Amino acid sequence: MAVPKRRVSKTRAAKRRTHYKITLATPVKDKDGNWKLPHTINKFSGKY
Repeated sequence: MAVPKRRVSKTRAAKRRTHYKITLATPVKDKDGNWKLPHTINKFSGKY
C-alpha cells in the first residue's frame, strides 16, 4: 500500500487542483451569419 512520506502542504495541494476548471464553449459564426456552438448542427440550415 502506498503511503506518502511527507505531508502535502495546503498550497501544493491547491496548486494541483487549479487545473480542474469548467470552461464554457465559445459560440462561432458560421457561413450563414448565425451563431452556433462548435461541433453542433445549425438549427436554421440543418448543416453541421
